[in-house]
Formats: sequence, C-alpha cells, structure tokens
Amino acid sequence: MTITSDAVVVGGGVMGTSILYNLALNGMTRSILLEKNIIGSGSTGRSSGVLRTHYSTEICTKLSQLSYPYFVNWDEMVGGGNVSFVKTGYMVIGDENSLNGMTQNISIQNSLGINSKLLSTSEARELIPSFNFKDSEIAAWEPEAGHADPSGTALAYSARARELGAQVLLESPVTEINIQNGRVNSISTASEKYETSVAIIATGPWSTKIFKNIGLEIPVEATRHQVFLLRNSGNEIPSYPAAADLVNLTYFKPEGANLTLIGNGNIESKVDPDTYNQKTDMGYVEDIWTRVVKRIPSMADTELYTGYAGLYTSTPDLHPIIDKVPGIDGLFICTGFSGHGFKMSPVVGLCMTELILNGYSSTLDLHPLRITRFEEGDLNGNSYDFKVIA
Repeated sequence: MTITSDAVVVGGGVMGTSILYNLALNGMTRSILLEKNIIGSGSTGRSSGVLRTHYSTEICTKLSQLSYPYFVNWDEMVGGGNVSFVKTGYMVIGDENSLNGMTQNISIQNSLGINSKLLSTSEARELIPSFNFKDSEIAAWEPEAGHADPSGTALAYSARARELGAQVLLESPVTEINIQNGRVNSISTASEKYETSVAIIATGPWSTKIFKNIGLEIPVEATRHQVFLLRNSGNEIPSYPAAADLVNLTYFKPEGANLTLIGNGNIESKVDPDTYNQKTDMGYVEDIWTRVVKRIPSMADTELYTGYAGLYTSTPDLHPIIDKVPGIDGLFICTGFSGHGFKMSPVVGLCMTELILNGYSSTLDLHPLRITRFEEGDLNGNSYDFKVIA
C-alpha cells in the first residue's frame, strides 16, 4: 500500500517529535513519524534532562536559551502533556585551569541577556553550603536553570502533533529511503510505502546506519555513557542544584525527593546502538561515587538505587548537524547533539520546520551547524572540554 504524506520524520525521540509537531503546527498536517520502537526509546529515554545555557559557543547557548521558555510555560506554548519542569539552578565548578573558559561562556550568556555570573569561592560556599569547595575553586552560577522529563516531552509533542492531524507510527523501522533523480521520492517500511518529497532523519545514534544505506557517510558516532542514581538512606541531604564539576569530572542533579542522578560525560566508548551494554559497570559507579563525595560529603551516606547506560550521538566538534543534505533535494538531517540535545529540542523543531518550508531558518542562523563544516575544516571551537557537562 502506498500513502502520500507532506513529510516523513524518521525517529521518535524528542527531536523527531518536536519536528513533527512544528511541521503540523505550520500546515504540514499530513506529516508522518516513523519510529522503529516506541516514543523516546533511544537516547531521549536515557537523557539526564538538565536544562541550562552554559556553553562555549553562541549557537548552542541560543538554542538552549530560546528553548527554555517552552519547558517553563509548556501548557501555554505547546500543551498536550506534562514535562515536569523543576528549577534547581545550575553550577559549573572549576579552578584556575577552567577560569578563562568559564569567563568566556558567562560573557556569551550575559551578552544574550541570560542571568549568569561567576562566583568566588566564598560566594559559592555561602550559596551552596552542602558543597565542599577548595580555596582555589570558582563557580559559574545560572539560577534559572533546572531539569525536565525528556520522555514526557517527546510524548507531549507526539500527542499534540496527532491532535493537529499528523500520524505517529510505532514499531515501524524504515527499510528504504528511495532517492530518484537527486531528490527524495518515498520512504518504505516492511508493510507500507510513504510517498513524500521531504524526509527528515532524526535518528540519533542510528543516523550513521541510516545514511550508509543511501550511500552517504556522516561524521557522527554512537558513544556509550553511564549514569546512576544514589538514594538518601535516611539522613536528610541539604538541598543542592544541578552541577558540572570540572575539577572532579562529574555532573549530578537532584532527582525527585531523595535521589541524585550522577554521570561523567568524559568516559565514553564507540558502540553499536543495537547491541551495546545498557547496564552500569560497578567499577565506574565506585569511581564516580568517590569523586562526588569529594564535592558533596553527605553522599557518602547514600545507597545505590539503580544505574543504566545510554547513547550520545557525537560529532568531532560536539555540536549538532541541522541541515539540508547537499545533493539530495528534500532530505534533511538533525543529529549529532553529543549529549546536549534535549534542552535544545523545542527550538530545533522550529528551526528545522523553517528550513523545510522556507529554505532557511529565520529564528536562528544555522550556518555553524551545517554538515559541510567538517570537510571544510571549520569546526566549532570549545573554550574548554565541556563533555562532562550534562
């Protein structure tokens, strides 16, 4: 059976569902999303969910900044579900080795009107007395930051897209992307063929496999990252914000009433997204737990609740690819967020829709995120290695 559609989005994570919603909202109501499993079953469902704007480039800062109001005002701006936004504040802790980078990042934030500032050691201690700070350490503080529910966000987007007329088809892996005369012609699953002139590949860690099937190489790789949760075992732990600890190479955030989610983005390995180990390694847990206790001594009195591993889709410069695919009309790519995508997803969906409808994004200039930057040698720079930052 052949079905005609305005556009086909491949991938049912937070990016794919945001794109589908924005397409439908802007009149492409016959759009279809194809997901090989269920909504949020890939990287979205294992995201840490942190919302912050501390980045070393203006484009990532803006993507996060413009997306933040959606999470805070979800009912008014989108509706269709609960994304469970919680404001905790966000702190980046560093020392003299990261001072220049932190100062530069705060300068970017402040130039865009974001409330962020550098704290001295004494100011940081006064603000968060439960943290252990050395005299040589400093902190960047973003009081409006917080976290939200990635799976809930993807489900809310898919629900709203359906209400607007779009279709979301689960357990529908793509078997072929048909290109004829240099343009998209159709996308097939095992049971259906969807005729369309627009296809958006938002498949995260599976993007490399998807593009290889149509003879294209893209500079992204799936990398495994572990997180675990500690549970308060009885003694009350003082309140604390989400944080990235550049000194001890950890990140963490409060989760619910008595849990702390902890990770370390610098520990990674290239894996096959279909066969990788989704469990945590106990050696990793012991190592990172010890590091967290150096920052929050009361974490020594907690107990391990659970842990798991998820996937980043990493590019050489740790910035996403949001672009038209050169040489194939109607084919678009949205991937490579390197662990930072969730917080950017509302505006990414909007920008991608503008790109599809108008040939360019009017909300943000996407030139820094073009796919050709890698072969051109024009990568986005980092003021310091921020992979540790969730």
